Amino acid sequence: MASPSRRLQTKPVITCLKSVLLTYTFVFWVSGIVLLAVGVWGSVSLAVYFSLLDEKATNVPFVLAGAGTVVVLLGTFGCFATCRGSTWMLKLYAMLLSLIFLIVLVAAVVGFVFRHEIKTNFESNLNLALKDYNVTADRHSEAVDTIQRTVSAPQWWWEKGSAPWRFEFERCRLHCCGVQNYSDWERTEYFTQRGVPQSCCRSQDDCSEEDLKDLSKAKLKVFVDGCFFLVTSVMQSKMSVVAGISFGIACSQLIGIILACCLSRYITNNQYEMV
Repeated sequence: MASPSRRLQTKPVITCLKSVLLTYTFVFWVSGIVLLAVGVWGSVSLAVYFSLLDEKATNVPFVLAGAGTVVVLLGTFGCFATCRGSTWMLKLYAMLLSLIFLIVLVAAVVGFVFRHEIKTNFESNLNLALKDYNVTADRHSEAVDTIQRTVSAPQWWWEKGSAPWRFEFERCRLHCCGVQNYSDWERTEYFTQRGVPQSCCRSQDDCSEEDLKDLSKAKLKVFVDGCFFLVTSVMQSKMSVVAGISFGIACSQLIGIILACCLSRYITNNQYEMV
């Protein structure tokens, strides 16, 4: 049994640990909200792009949303465990954080190892989508048109004199046509009937069907750069940000694990009870 004086000495340490762990858990909970929002946004706004990837890749937004939900629930449990000062709850919280850390680490390694395979898969599916492109439009044809027109990306922005930071979608023009370049359309069945698609046009008002059927004239009316390089460049730049955020969240879990274990140990060793 610890002496009263020793217990009085350890109370400030325990209070400090509780405050730090609560702060960490709140930040962790907010990161879950962010993951959930990114997952929902991806499933709605990026579905057309995922349709040109492997079927397994289409589950990525749902995985992010699921991970965000788990983090929110775990963060809520962590706050409750910290406030109660329950040693078994704190140990369980640390174990769950360790499990999520391992899952995130494995997912990051797998994504890094198979990144080139994803690019190859995207290129082959984009070529196939051009070959089967039609006016009535299935989801692959719609994806091709969307890619050749615009790509949406979320961003935070602040305008002087306005209220807090605002969140909106930035429209990023890719200015592309075809896979490697606009001439890829010449090898498609659609080109023999209608020429280059309207989605490649620089200006919809100055892009007649006669111009689009003649490749030499179309060169002056449409974007000439291919979409594969531009899309993969945009994806890599965005994925590097996502990877950095994921790595930061994973590393922060180590802090939570250490804090939860330390608090549990102090409470156990000094027979500290919440009043």
